[in-house]
Amino acid sequence: MGERGHEGANPTHNKRTGLPRKRFYRARAHSNPLSDSHFPIPISPAEVDYSLHYPEMVKVDPSKKIQFADVGCGFGGLLISLAPLFPDTLMVGMELRDKVTEYVKERILGLRTTNPGQYQNISVVRTNSMKYIPNYFGKGQLQKMFFLFPDPHFKEKNHRRRVISPFLLDEYAYVLAVGGIIYTITDVEELGEWMKSCLEEHPMFEPLTNEELEADQVVKLLSSATEEGQKVARNDGQTFRAVYRRIATC
Repeated sequence: MGERGHEGANPTHNKRTGLPRKRFYRARAHSNPLSDSHFPIPISPAEVDYSLHYPEMVKVDPSKKIQFADVGCGFGGLLISLAPLFPDTLMVGMELRDKVTEYVKERILGLRTTNPGQYQNISVVRTNSMKYIPNYFGKGQLQKMFFLFPDPHFKEKNHRRRVISPFLLDEYAYVLAVGGIIYTITDVEELGEWMKSCLEEHPMFEPLTNEELEADQVVKLLSSATEEGQKVARNDGQTFRAVYRRIATC
């Protein structure tokens, strides 16, 4: 994700802030995660080019690896909120929609330009996380994974497209370190029960206690940092949260 200049007027960007205007990057709310799209995929985690995504961070410590992944990151609200809270932690947003991915990329570059030295620890990739998680992350690499307001896929025949499922939790458990945390939230009660049930029944996850949830500064962002969460709050809607820790198994 190379740096870009600001020469000349760009109608897709706000003249005052230099940040992209969201209306030029709108796309369908959700995409079919099982369809084949064409975008470059690293053959293995070793092939991920960190210098493209985090040039300044890699200069300081070439051994750094991504530790947070926001799966289906949307317009990047959570990444933007997390960046200053964990300035030394590399994080990536994973998004299937090309226009939305481009918006997040431009948003990050704009923030880096207007806030020198900040937001160097976040980036975005266009990819299908249901297929390619192991291509990006090694065993036990991640400390946190986020699944905020995912597509509910209401029809029972489409439940296999849900981003939280028993099969996919096996993959997430592989890339999460022991003690790593999965954060999920939705405004669809049935989907909330589904995600909680999948996590509850999986042998490699346990729920955080109420005390741990209260102490975790990230939990507060789940319903406020994203566009979807803000929309739910404006409409006085309910949210359903499940936050689980990766545990060691015998």
